[in-house]
Amino acid sequence: MNSITGRQVLFWGAAFVLFVLIVGLLSEVLLPFVLGMILAYFLDPLANLLEKYGLSRLWATVLIAVVFSILGFVFVLLIGPHLFAQISELVSNIPTYFKQLREIIVTGSEAWFGKLFPGSQLGAEEAMQNMARDSAKHLTGVLKSVWTSGKALLSFLSLILITPVVTFFLLKDWDQFVGKIDDWLPRDHAPIIRLLTKRINRSISGFLRGQVTISIIVGIFYSIALTMLGLKYGLLIGLTAGLLNIVPFLGSLAGFIISGTMAVVQYWPEWQPILWVLGVFAFGQLVDTNFLTPKIIGDKIKLHPVWLIFALIVSGYLFGLVGMLIAIPLAAAIGVLVRFALERYLDSELYIGSRELKSADKKG
Repeated sequence: MNSITGRQVLFWGAAFVLFVLIVGLLSEVLLPFVLGMILAYFLDPLANLLEKYGLSRLWATVLIAVVFSILGFVFVLLIGPHLFAQISELVSNIPTYFKQLREIIVTGSEAWFGKLFPGSQLGAEEAMQNMARDSAKHLTGVLKSVWTSGKALLSFLSLILITPVVTFFLLKDWDQFVGKIDDWLPRDHAPIIRLLTKRINRSISGFLRGQVTISIIVGIFYSIALTMLGLKYGLLIGLTAGLLNIVPFLGSLAGFIISGTMAVVQYWPEWQPILWVLGVFAFGQLVDTNFLTPKIIGDKIKLHPVWLIFALIVSGYLFGLVGMLIAIPLAAAIGVLVRFALERYLDSELYIGSRELKSADKKG
């Protein structure tokens, strides 16, 4: 490594550390800006398409903003009241549902628990009571901590007011930003950086845009199916499962557990409606795995679900909600860099060996 390369490595390493420190220190105020950047990146191909049809970048951005504003208004007008009503009702009824679930579990377990531990039914019921009370207390504490001191309201208002503005200006000037960043690349390494950037962009865009499309489809399906089955909070559970489906399998698994629990509380001891509710998520996952994902994403995007979950947990732990937003792009970028490093390793003497050794092997 020559002195110039060493200085470049030191410079970019220090820049990366500084970037991580800034994100960590400002994570609470960066949310609308990070979300606006993600939305601008997501909408950039649509703006490029409109430019091909003769619109300027400014008017393409204005048209996109108007269309999505109308769609958002229609969504809030049609779905918002029902969604907010379900959220309010669910929060107020959580203690009641915990109590019902405890009674169902205790009643159903008395028979086999009594056979295993004669005379200990009271202990089982007491344990369930303690677990239900502690769970309800913990959940109530989380909800109170979210809404105290006005931080949640401030964050919500910043998302509603600031994010659209940030998205608009970033989308309008996206190509200029990309050009400026390209001009700042170190000239000796610019070709390889552009190559890696193209691979990262292909991985992020292919997965993110494809997975968002799939999440919207399955979220709509879950919401309609659960509502038609008469499950309480079917709209809320379905939309939540669709949102979580940005990480493959996570949305279906979470929806399966939540809706199954709600179905047990609502329908017990009838098994048929419970099985119908669980069948909705089994069918949704089957269609997602065997049809939607192969058709929309394909097999070119190499992002394993375990790697995505790990990235979400680590980024969320380090940087909160902002970290969870950047987790998937960061995971895709790291995946591309690791595969590139592995390609270089497999083509290097560290793996293949020296030419002299290869020649000796061939002669031998």
